[in-house]
Amino acid sequence: MANLYRDTGVVLRVQKLGEADRIITLLTQRHGKVRAVAKGVRRTSSRFGARLEPFGHVDVQFYPGRSLDVVTQVQTVDAFGVGLVGDYQRYTAACAVLETADRLTAEEGEPVLRLYLLVTGALRALVEGQRDPSLVLDAFLMRAMAFAGWAPAVDECARCGEPGPHRAFNVQAGGVVCARCRPPGSAAPSGDTLRLLTALLHGDWDVVDGLPHGARREASGLVAAHLQWHLERSLRSLPLVERRPSAGEG
Repeated sequence: MANLYRDTGVVLRVQKLGEADRIITLLTQRHGKVRAVAKGVRRTSSRFGARLEPFGHVDVQFYPGRSLDVVTQVQTVDAFGVGLVGDYQRYTAACAVLETADRLTAEEGEPVLRLYLLVTGALRALVEGQRDPSLVLDAFLMRAMAFAGWAPAVDECARCGEPGPHRAFNVQAGGVVCARCRPPGSAAPSGDTLRLLTALLHGDWDVVDGLPHGARREASGLVAAHLQWHLERSLRSLPLVERRPSAGEG
């Protein structure tokens, strides 16, 4: 029992194991990604099965096992799922947050405090519902890429470093590029779109709120393309995210 340890984490995903157990994947505050067995949680008599569902923000006690640790106690910190499952737009954005966090933490047991804080902050913002879920998601993705060292260049040329503003964006090159470095086939986003990307990366919501809605869809496309290029595979949840147009966009 001396080997027991506790941590606070967000449930990223669950998998069935045997007839009554589940493997729970959490992103924790001090231990990074943890995969652990929750025994008997699929039985109706389980004491804490409902707490170990995706989006759950929980305080968990673990017992180290040979291959997987074992969950021995769970207390709810924030029931984020309650505020998400009834709204399709917020729910799908939250699913993309969890999947991204899971993909960015390939190594288990490595502390990733900054990413943990980004995930809990994004889920809390989605539950509160004060901002467009698409913007919350894109802000999370931009900052998560910065955590991973993949943030797209938005203020200077990704290739030569010449200060912007520049009017071309190339995913393979690493973000905005100047006229001299611009590869063939580069996108030409609007100035508002590039300003939106910068504001999302730095969390400048006053600037975000002052930009026209038309820039949001273009910015979302660039963010998704940049992320999936670096992950080298598509995120299953991103195509499901509902991005509602404003009244002016129809």
